[in-house]
Amino acid sequence: MEPRTLFYILIGIIIINFFIDKILDFLNAKHFGDPLPEEISDVYDEEAYRKSQSYKKERFRFGIFTSSISFVATLLFFFLDGFEFVDKLARNYSENNIVVALVFFGIFAVAASILSLPFSYYSTFVIEEKYGFNKTTLKTFILDKIKGMFLTALIGGPLLALIIWFYEFAGPNFWLYAWALITLFSIIMNMFYARLIVPMFNKQTALEPGELRSEIETYAKKVGFTLEKIFVIDGSKRSTKANAYFSGFGSEKRVTLYDTLINDLEKEEIVAVLAHEVGHYKKKHILINLFASIVTTGFTLWILSLLVGNPILSEALGVQQPSFHIGLIAFGILFTPISEITGLLMNFLSRKFEYQADNYAKTTYAGTPLISALKKLSKNSLSNLTPHPAYVFAHYSHPTLLERIRNLRA
Repeated sequence: MEPRTLFYILIGIIIINFFIDKILDFLNAKHFGDPLPEEISDVYDEEAYRKSQSYKKERFRFGIFTSSISFVATLLFFFLDGFEFVDKLARNYSENNIVVALVFFGIFAVAASILSLPFSYYSTFVIEEKYGFNKTTLKTFILDKIKGMFLTALIGGPLLALIIWFYEFAGPNFWLYAWALITLFSIIMNMFYARLIVPMFNKQTALEPGELRSEIETYAKKVGFTLEKIFVIDGSKRSTKANAYFSGFGSEKRVTLYDTLINDLEKEEIVAVLAHEVGHYKKKHILINLFASIVTTGFTLWILSLLVGNPILSEALGVQQPSFHIGLIAFGILFTPISEITGLLMNFLSRKFEYQADNYAKTTYAGTPLISALKKLSKNSLSNLTPHPAYVFAHYSHPTLLERIRNLRA
């Protein structure tokens, strides 16, 4: 295959992927104003429903605008030999392949952060502020960006350096070493994310003794679930939206409740949400997801090992000196159709797991408070209650509110 042919294949993949996404977005937007089914007709009153429609439309228009700019910028970068330009900049700093790759991706990361900053600011301080969600101060916003870039450099840099080092000494078999490295990293992050990463952005405090903690501990004892670590996170410093999640396993397992969740829900509703999270653990969803992620990563790295050494990948992007980092970018685009398929499968599996966790909560605690909790959470985040089925299939990791309620009442 000629480099020019591969170049146009890459462009074709980018264009097709963009238009499929936009078609799904437009299909979904057409259903924003649909009448609500009877089971969820009580989520919004008339004023709140109008507000939710306005919010959805504004987020839709903003999403179309930002994604279109990104799409055009990407195409311009391809056609104006942007990769060759950045590669030459990186090679001015060193002749070492690892250093060149780190500088190359560092330039991209800094440029992307700077270019996306106005859009991120507008999303947070204009749209989210307008609808009463934003609680982020300018100081927190800036610190979050700096911390994010620091973490990317601190974690992503060494991982990338090791993978390129594996490639240089092991050749096509590098993927086995890279797979082992990423697997180890994934396990560590699953175990210690709440202990190592979260404190950089949020304050976590143990849930104080009281009725809520007693109710949670009573439930945990009833289902034979050892739960000593129950934390409250200060989510309200950034948004009014509420959440709860389960993290870690073994001695590191913990439940984290957003302070907004505690403020928005009644005691029984909070325990029902917690029962759902316990269901994920009892059904081994965390381990299954981790295993699926490890297998998917191994498959991806194996395919990468078959292609990344081919100089045609670099030549297709207009870079005359073949390299791992340029081959990695070309491969990432070529792999897009496969990653889209695996993403659909993972979303399907995730939706199935959500049903199972809901059923566990209904069986071991109660379905009614979980239904009322889900309704409140949807209302408070102005969720779209009438999404298009195709959009749900492609993008939703959770069933819709209507589907979950029908399942809980079945």
